[in-house]
Amino acid sequence: MEYIRRLFAQNRDIVADICKHDPEFFAKRANKQEPHFLFIGCADSRVPIETLTGVAPGEMFVHRNIANQVRSVDLNLLSVLQYAVEVLDVEHVIVCGHYGCGGVKAAMGDQSYGLVDHWLAGIRDTCARHEMELARLGDDKRRFERMVDLNVLRQVHNLTRTPIVQSAWKRGRRPMLHGIVYDIHDGLLKELVMQVDGNDRARELLTTQRDSVGG
Repeated sequence: MEYIRRLFAQNRDIVADICKHDPEFFAKRANKQEPHFLFIGCADSRVPIETLTGVAPGEMFVHRNIANQVRSVDLNLLSVLQYAVEVLDVEHVIVCGHYGCGGVKAAMGDQSYGLVDHWLAGIRDTCARHEMELARLGDDKRRFERMVDLNVLRQVHNLTRTPIVQSAWKRGRRPMLHGIVYDIHDGLLKELVMQVDGNDRARELLTTQRDSVGG
């Protein structure tokens, strides 16, 4: 119970500090949310995105799963995406991976993990697609980090193919899709692909991925 009690104690301290500077902080945000971002990230506890980016409550709509996957059969993800795009009208959808991702590492190996193997199948497919490029990198650390990057790029591309995003783009050039990576070793975010806001940019993204493995 020690850890649970600590959560409540820290909550009270944080709320008291916020209200000291702005007594109406929570009341102003209680009636509605108007987020600028949908963040799709990994469930890893080392990626505290709100803390790292400094966003305030109400600014970021969040979905997390193992290895930040965007899958056409994931009704949870698709429901979040639809609500964010069609109801909240978010301007930006961010896919954020992170170096040291356990899901990506597991997908790169041969060990079976039972049920989670089904979830990792898409990452394993990406590994196979980029086998030649990864082999040229020479050491395991660089291959691991490159696979984290490639996984993010693949998930951004998967977003572009969802009917939700396609329908939104027919109405205008939002949401803009972005792929970034968080480095758990220094706390910094790295840009991979930014401002994918239509099918032309989506095709450029796919071409870039194909060219990186020679076709």
